[in-house]
Amino acid sequence: MPAAARARSWPVRLDHCFQRILLDNAAGQAWREAIAPPAYRNAPDALLAKAVRLGEAALAGEADLAELNHRSLAMRGK
Repeated sequence: MPAAARARSWPVRLDHCFQRILLDNAAGQAWREAIAPPAYRNAPDALLAKAVRLGEAALAGEADLAELNHRSLAMRGK
């Protein structure tokens, strides 16, 4: 996703930002409230699969990454 970010004018460019956006939206809350860090080790498979589907949808142009980022930030009170 970082490699695609500039060409798509996405609001984030770093791996950990994409992880935050996708995991927060998959969990429906700030991911650290639902999953003990590190998420890749402790998240349920279904939640990880949902996060991957969201990322794939964003890459395919089927999900709005800027909107997902906005939701993620709102979940965090920002």
